[in-house]
Amino acid sequence: MYLSDIDIKKAVKDGDIILSDFDEKRLQPASYDILLGNKFMLTEAHSADAIDPVKKKFAKTREVLLKKGETFTLHPGVSILGISIDYFGSRKYLLQLHGKSSLARVGLMVHNTAGLINPGHFLCITFELCNLNSIPIILTPGMPIAQLTFSKMLTEPATSHKKASSYVNDHWNIEKPPTNLKKKVKNFNRK
Repeated sequence: MYLSDIDIKKAVKDGDIILSDFDEKRLQPASYDILLGNKFMLTEAHSADAIDPVKKKFAKTREVLLKKGETFTLHPGVSILGISIDYFGSRKYLLQLHGKSSLARVGLMVHNTAGLINPGHFLCITFELCNLNSIPIILTPGMPIAQLTFSKMLTEPATSHKKASSYVNDHWNIEKPPTNLKKKVKNFNRK
């Protein structure tokens, strides 16, 4: 069962969903819009003959951190990683990341397959951004980039997200809460 805007608002108020800087203007009938951050990870062209995930052979990457007012130009056929401004999570609900149709229509894919956020996982999410268009797309930090939906779980999971996640200790992703949410998330995780 998906949560409606009324349910999402109540769950945030009750502390069952953590959404940093919650803004009712970003609430949709059954989702919540999240914003693009200013941190990107790019693959260095020609740094590997091939990528082999089984053998853990990857191309070199570099991080780009945009300053206030800067934009990023995503060229056709290029895939990069980006991160959300928003820090969020829930122990009670399953969260799913979805692209926005307005961006899909211009050829921007915000996630390839990794759209599931398990209960108990709190993070600024990593986007898998890809330009499927034939012309560049300008990405601006702070722009609405994706939306979250929230599904009610019938029972609490037996396995924690930390045991199930491959990227729980990923040095690039942000899994630590912003200062203003540290106490709230710490207390929330004790429930």
